[in-house]
Amino acid sequence: MPISHLLSPPSLPSLPPPHLRNGAARQCPTPLRAALALPPQRHVGLAAARGDGGTVGSSRARAVGAVRVSAVPGDGGAVAGGTGIAAAAAAMVVFAVMNRVLYKLALVPMKNYPFFLAQFATFGYVLVYFSILFIRFRAGIFMLIGLLEALGVASGMASAAMLPGPSIPVLSQSFLVWQLILSVLILGRKYRTNQILGCMLVTAGVILAVASGANGGPFLSELNFFWPAVMIASAAFQAAASIIKEFVFIDGAKRLEGKRPDIFIVNSFGSGFQALFVFLLLPFLSSSKGITFAELPAYLNRGAACFLNIGGNLKDCHGAPLLPLLYMTVNIAFNTSALNLVKMSTAVVASLTSTLAVPLTIYVLSLPLPYLPEGTNLSTSFIIGVATLVLGLLLYNLPQTSADQVKKD
Repeated sequence: MPISHLLSPPSLPSLPPPHLRNGAARQCPTPLRAALALPPQRHVGLAAARGDGGTVGSSRARAVGAVRVSAVPGDGGAVAGGTGIAAAAAAMVVFAVMNRVLYKLALVPMKNYPFFLAQFATFGYVLVYFSILFIRFRAGIFMLIGLLEALGVASGMASAAMLPGPSIPVLSQSFLVWQLILSVLILGRKYRTNQILGCMLVTAGVILAVASGANGGPFLSELNFFWPAVMIASAAFQAAASIIKEFVFIDGAKRLEGKRPDIFIVNSFGSGFQALFVFLLLPFLSSSKGITFAELPAYLNRGAACFLNIGGNLKDCHGAPLLPLLYMTVNIAFNTSALNLVKMSTAVVASLTSTLAVPLTIYVLSLPLPYLPEGTNLSTSFIIGVATLVLGLLLYNLPQTSADQVKKD
């Protein structure tokens, strides 16, 4: 079995979106930053309201400033902060691998109803996240996040229906490139040469690993440019959503005197507005899957019967509802861990961490699994791709030599 068919990327909320670092708090505002400014929160201290970074004013504000300084790499809090980020990254990789593997397993009983599973998961996440949400927050910026994620889902599904399987994960790697560009434009972030080269190596490594089994069937050379461009635009929408989520954490921490916004606020409102826009785009999404709008109710009924594994004339629904529910549970844990890593670091770091899960997932799926007994052999190019990816991650995370470089990151 070709490796590219082992790794079918799920239609999930984007990495998904950092801990406010000293450098990020002092970056110059950009037009997009000003346009996306969040409303002021209650109980904000004088120093935070003045925008002086919490270094002048009340003792509480000075304490916040001390916490911010200690979080900068190279200071006393660097070891603790680095350990926390490393632990969060490791947890994200574990959940990412489990998420992808369980997605593949969930499609075993639901292989005839993948569109139903995607929509059920989207609206199910809204109920889960809002059941945890106890704090009210103005939702203007989250409407933009939801719109971008919904556009990413719509354009991704439309282009995936027209593209050969091996090309989809390759084109999806433009997500990281878009993140670098948009983080510069929206957040005013600057990257060192080793970080840019590291991201390029990670992208090349993923392409080598994923495309190693793409020897059969048509590839991009036999297609016109339109549908690959749509897939690249889909990655741009999702990358923009992840960078704006990072902006929410940065801006929220400044307004709340160093207290970072709760990740369930971001998840709840982001998922809620995504579900709203997906619902509005439902006729287009269903038609992209070959389902007319008139056929949609019957399709959803059949999909629900297969998901619950009840009713007569059910075929190929073995494993439901256990496998789909396991996938949805792990996917929630993955999205939460990914957003937590964004909150602690940056959206680009979370994206790089997520790419590490790609070759690990391919390796797990190459083994005989329940409901997927057939395995596959990994090629030499896959090993080279994994080595290139790891080298890129190491290059991106080379130690910084001065405090000035920390501020520019």
